[in-house]
Amino acid sequence: MKLDNTVAAVITGGASGLGAATARALAAKGVKVAIFDLQEEKGKAVAAEIGGVFCEVNVTDDASVDAGFAKAREAHGQERLLVNCAGTGNAIKTASRSKEDGSIKHFPLDAFNWIVQINLVGTFRCIAKSAAGMLTLEPMDDGERGAIVNTASVAAEDGQMGQAAYSASKGGVVGMTLPIARDLASEKIRVNTILPGIFDTPLLAGAPQNVRDALASTVLNPKRLGIPDEYANLAMCMIENGYFNGEDVRLDGGIRMAPR
Repeated sequence: MKLDNTVAAVITGGASGLGAATARALAAKGVKVAIFDLQEEKGKAVAAEIGGVFCEVNVTDDASVDAGFAKAREAHGQERLLVNCAGTGNAIKTASRSKEDGSIKHFPLDAFNWIVQINLVGTFRCIAKSAAGMLTLEPMDDGERGAIVNTASVAAEDGQMGQAAYSASKGGVVGMTLPIARDLASEKIRVNTILPGIFDTPLLAGAPQNVRDALASTVLNPKRLGIPDEYANLAMCMIENGYFNGEDVRLDGGIRMAPR
C-alpha cells in the first residue's frame, strides 16, 4: 500500500509505547492518524506532535468505540489502516496455596474476563467496525482497500506462570488472524499480527535497572529490550508490502520465555 496524505489510520493504544511509535512512523509518511486511548494527556500530546487527532476510547465499550471512529472519520475521512496496540495484562496463578495460612484460592474469573475483553474482544471489536468502514471505500490504484495490524505477544506461544488470561487473550488474537484475513480477502483488506517479545515500553520504564537488565539477559540476540521503533518498522512493512497477509510474526530477539 502506498502511504501518503490521502490515507487515514486509526491506532488503538496510540498514546504511548508501541502504538505511539507506529503513529509517528505513519505520520512521517504523510498519513492522517487518529489515536484511540484512555490516556488523554499523553494521547493529546502525541496527536499534537504528529498533526493527528486524539479520541478518548475504551475498546471494551461499543458506544465508546463507535464515537471514536465517528470523531476520527469526521476529522480525516474513512480510515484505510487500523493498528491495534491497546492491551493490558495481569499475573495470577490458576490456583495457589497461601504460604502464610495454607488457604487456597483460584484465579478470579472477573479478572480473567477483564483481560480477555480488552486484549481479544476489544481487538476484534475495532477490527469489525473498521473493516465495515473500509468496505465503503473504493480500492486504491494498487487494488488494495485497507490493511490491519494486530498486536499479540510471544506469551501467545510460551506464556509464563500466572499468564493464563494474558496468554489466552493473545493466543486468541493469533488464532483469529488468518480467519479474518480470509473473511476480508475478497474485499482486498489484508490482516497481520505482530507477537512482540520484551519491549522497552512505559510498562517497564519504572522497573529497577537490575530487573530490566535481567529481562534483557534472557533475550537470545541482541541482549537488550526491544525498541518501540522496531515494532513500528515491522508494522510499516506489513502495511506497505502488499504480499504480506494472514501472518503472525514474532519480534523478540529469538527469546523463548521461561516458565517464570
